[in-house]
Amino acid sequence: MTSINLVRSEFRKLTTTRMPLAFLAVLTVLAALNGVAVAVGTDMDGSKTFISTAADQQSLMAFAANALMIAGLFGAIAAARQFGHNTVISTYLSEPRRSRAVSAQFIAIGLGGAILGLIGTSLTVAAVAASLPFTTHGFMVSASDVTRIIGAASLAGASGAILGAGIGTVVRNTGGAVTGTVVVLVIAPPVIVQLANGAAPWIPNAIANVTSGVADGTSVPGAVVGLALWALVPALIALWTVQRQDVV
Repeated sequence: MTSINLVRSEFRKLTTTRMPLAFLAVLTVLAALNGVAVAVGTDMDGSKTFISTAADQQSLMAFAANALMIAGLFGAIAAARQFGHNTVISTYLSEPRRSRAVSAQFIAIGLGGAILGLIGTSLTVAAVAASLPFTTHGFMVSASDVTRIIGAASLAGASGAILGAGIGTVVRNTGGAVTGTVVVLVIAPPVIVQLANGAAPWIPNAIANVTSGVADGTSVPGAVVGLALWALVPALIALWTVQRQDVV
């Protein structure tokens, strides 16, 4: 089986379950909440300064950090559930070279994460744009900045999904994979920053915000490399692990 066919097969597995629909529902709810916040929300003094400038609106619509977390959970569940359902056996029978099979799975899951990031941002932008007419402010974010936050969320979604998939492949238990992903993306970063202040610009949320153009802790190329490394390290550990573990 060619590499393209392997990736296509793995991607088809993702789209033939209800899991993507559940994540799409979450994205829709988050976008709706953003829309409601714009329409009826106010600052403490009753004003709407949180949407009064293009920078404020861009910050509100920036979805990369959310995409990283949501896609991370998506990747963790997608990778770990194959061990719980024993579908990993058929995967390795169709492609006995485990590293090749797992690499194809990671690519497919990464694509799924990128799509979730793209959809999540697009829904958020649409919800904010639809709600602004109910305020005294118009839509101020330029087309190039909208494109940037969509691209950043897609990249963060791919990174988060591969990170979660790496953890799921190592842990091989859905609950443990979800917990591990939450630890890596939510719990561990603040602890790391407390231990080493210099690490603050390189935690996942910080570099995701840099790619969206709403933070400047590091350069954009550096942030892109940082997101890639956050995904690559657990993926490489997973590839090493599958060569040494029993299938089930």
